[in-house]
Amino acid sequence: MATINVVNVAQKAKLNWFQRLYFYAIARGLWITIKHFFKAAFLKGAVTIEYPEKKRKYSSRFRGMHSMKRDELGRERCTSCFCCMWVCPADAIYIEAGQVTPNIQHLHPEDKFAKKFEIDLLRCIFCGLCEEACPKGAIYLDGPGEMAADNREDLILTKERMMEKIGGPIIGERT
Repeated sequence: MATINVVNVAQKAKLNWFQRLYFYAIARGLWITIKHFFKAAFLKGAVTIEYPEKKRKYSSRFRGMHSMKRDELGRERCTSCFCCMWVCPADAIYIEAGQVTPNIQHLHPEDKFAKKFEIDLLRCIFCGLCEEACPKGAIYLDGPGEMAADNREDLILTKERMMEKIGGPIIGERT
């Protein structure tokens, strides 16, 4: 195995006296810094945005946040089939099933419902596989995309936070 001699590499480069003092590199870096400073301070070309007042523009390919839909009668569509949980490559979905009793009116007439439905947004990769896997059309990635939070608990979506009040597309229809 051949080794490269450091002295030979330095001799091939042949730096002149100005480059050996690194003034050129320092001046170039300082010029970039000054240019950004004047652009941000005086020309209002700031790179950052004022978050609560101004919202970020998202790409047209952004899917959005998770939302759960209800049917035309206002009942929850999720039947706790666990398809979205099994298909999630990031293991970000947790579902706990509960039995439907006849006195609960906001649920579908099937035998079980999602007593606990959580999506960990810190694990989620927003791939959309949960939306494709849902046989009832209960989960969609079409909600608002605001993910600012102060703590980890705010980045765990619960069923109550995702649930739409009423409506949504018809069960077999995809948007």
